Amino acid sequence: MKILILSNKALGFYKFRWELVRELVKNHKLVLVFPDEEIKDKFLEIGCDYIPIDIDRRGTNLIKDLKLLLNYKRIISRETPDVVLTYTIKPNVYGGLVCRNKGIKYIPNVTGLGSSIENGGIIGRIAKGLYKIGIKHASCVFFQNSSNANLFKSNKIYSGRSRVIPGSGVNLDDFFYINYPCEDSMIRFLFVGRIMKEKGIEETISAIENIHRETPNIVLDIVGDMDDDYKDYLREKQKNGFIQYHGEKTDVHPFYEKAHCVILASYHEGTANVMLEASASGRPVITTTVPGCKETFEEGVTGFGCEAMNVDSLVAAIKKFMELSDWQREEMGRRGREKMIKEFDRNIVVNAYISEINSL
Repeated sequence: MKILILSNKALGFYKFRWELVRELVKNHKLVLVFPDEEIKDKFLEIGCDYIPIDIDRRGTNLIKDLKLLLNYKRIISRETPDVVLTYTIKPNVYGGLVCRNKGIKYIPNVTGLGSSIENGGIIGRIAKGLYKIGIKHASCVFFQNSSNANLFKSNKIYSGRSRVIPGSGVNLDDFFYINYPCEDSMIRFLFVGRIMKEKGIEETISAIENIHRETPNIVLDIVGDMDDDYKDYLREKQKNGFIQYHGEKTDVHPFYEKAHCVILASYHEGTANVMLEASASGRPVITTTVPGCKETFEEGVTGFGCEAMNVDSLVAAIKKFMELSDWQREEMGRRGREKMIKEFDRNIVVNAYISEINSL
């Protein structure tokens, strides 16, 4: 079987889909379509074909989106795949439109609702309408949490065959248990992710800043690529000494190793991969109780929850964590690891795809 896969970013695809690709390429011909990045060589080495494409991931420029649609049409027409797998909104919608038009089977993955749908308004209505058209005749739609699946059904965006999977899952070998840093006098919190408003970076820094006034022995390590809007903001905040920005890193294990707790105050997620990685590494988590985050932890057992866009709520959650003993924090991390083994092993996701593809 010839399988075409559409994604919007090579590095993200490698981080979260490598195990699936490695399994599928054993029995199928795979053609990958995403923007050109050096990481593509990893896929070429195991026998995948690759086609570069330009995608404005967050833009709303109609001309650029039309060009993307036409490029997908050109590629799919030329490659004539048996099935197309798509990830994120633009590949899902525009790739889906082409597949629908040509009668090709396709399986979209709704990795999250995105700001356009979450924020509502005219852009949100347009995004919902595009999704309704793009995924209407999908063979199956994968959702990363049940809340997103229910929203698509209640809003009559999609009512066909679907499956809820545990996000992208987590590779339990890559993210192994790391001994907890119990004897460190400094309490280190960690943020890992794209530094943007929707990830709650402002609330996170404000909360740490508030607590630092009372408890000086805390620091927030920040790892991830940055929107230009936050360069001056972070530079100014770092002057206070309790925030350290480390840039984007390909290996985050050294930061998980030093961290006592990982924070993600996100406004919306498909499934928060950072929370899965942190818990698999044996670290307690603090995150919001929005869909895509609330499923990744158990209150008071593997971490603490807070309201999105609410600094006071985040401060309260951080203080709960700081009141725990070293032993309690370590145990919380161990329980998080156990939860990942039971519920979020990446093999669950791989097997779901293989099952669905085999059924075609």
